[in-house]
Amino acid sequence: MKTKALLIFTRNPELGKVKTRLAKTIGDENALTVYKDLLLHTKNVTHAIDCDKFVFYDTAIINDDIWLDEFYIKKLQASGDLGDRMQQAFDSLFGMGYKHCVIVGSDLFDLRASQIEMAFKKLENNDAVLGPAEDGGYYLLGLNQSNKDVFQNKEWGTATVFEATVNDLEGKKVTLLETLNDIDTFEDLSRSDYNCSLFENKIKVKHN
Repeated sequence: MKTKALLIFTRNPELGKVKTRLAKTIGDENALTVYKDLLLHTKNVTHAIDCDKFVFYDTAIINDDIWLDEFYIKKLQASGDLGDRMQQAFDSLFGMGYKHCVIVGSDLFDLRASQIEMAFKKLENNDAVLGPAEDGGYYLLGLNQSNKDVFQNKEWGTATVFEATVNDLEGKKVTLLETLNDIDTFEDLSRSDYNCSLFENKIKVKHN
């Protein structure tokens, strides 16, 4: 067992249940395509990072998918809101003996392995690492020990999450990574590296 653990939170890729805000513009099928591409990007970015890697599914573990057992350990997210689920995931891995734990979502075409590796490096001399998202949330959180405060009393999915988390880490040694764009809406998607040309005609038809 390594001392570093990467937690990847995912949603099961099901039609009509992922990227629902994006789907309002490009439709459920296209939103599912985008999310599957986001999952693939996240897998490609993370598979070679030197740490133990855990994929936490939201509803059910899928045995035969892109997350190969050779590289990823599969777990199911706990019940409760996002904060409850993240807290229990962190607690479980710290309980297993890991010293540095970093969580990322699966919503960023801008995510790179170097950012995750930098987060682990920063945890050697800091209590926490945060990767701010442009929408006011965060795309990455790294901790060296359990801290339930950062997971409680948050309005998840709003622009207040990053600031509230920083406030909860007052008195701790915290470092920030660069700000990235996570994908929730078509505007987010259009600012990313993703090729949106496939959806242009559908969007024009819907807006007319």
